[in-house]
Amino acid sequence: MMDEEGENKINITSLADVSLTLVIIFMVVAPFVMQTGIKVTSSKLGEKRSQIVQSENVTISLNQKGEIQVNGKKVLKQNLAQTLKKAIPHSRNNLVMLLASPQNKVKEVVSILDVARQQGAKHLAILKHKRRTSS
Repeated sequence: MMDEEGENKINITSLADVSLTLVIIFMVVAPFVMQTGIKVTSSKLGEKRSQIVQSENVTISLNQKGEIQVNGKKVLKQNLAQTLKKAIPHSRNNLVMLLASPQNKVKEVVSILDVARQQGAKHLAILKHKRRTSS
């Protein structure tokens, strides 16, 4: 814009509005980006060693229908937290292993892992159910 003297003036009001809006958006989004997740690593254990580790720790089995078993005993989803709270202190190194089917939804698996972590599990493992071959 030109004033009476012929000088150019820059209107920075809109620039300040956009900048402040971006700052607010980043402030709101930043906590979601910084949330911690569940660390997943692949196992290097052999099958025999894996069976020993399973027998010494808590094993949760989730089948295709969404039914849950803890150490071989069927458990309702609403009783899972209580069951894990009793079982985890008796495990060797607070390890909880979840055996899940590839057909299970990620939401189911993550919710079980979250309950296990809340009940005191220090280490989590996700294992895939073996396919049963018909003989």
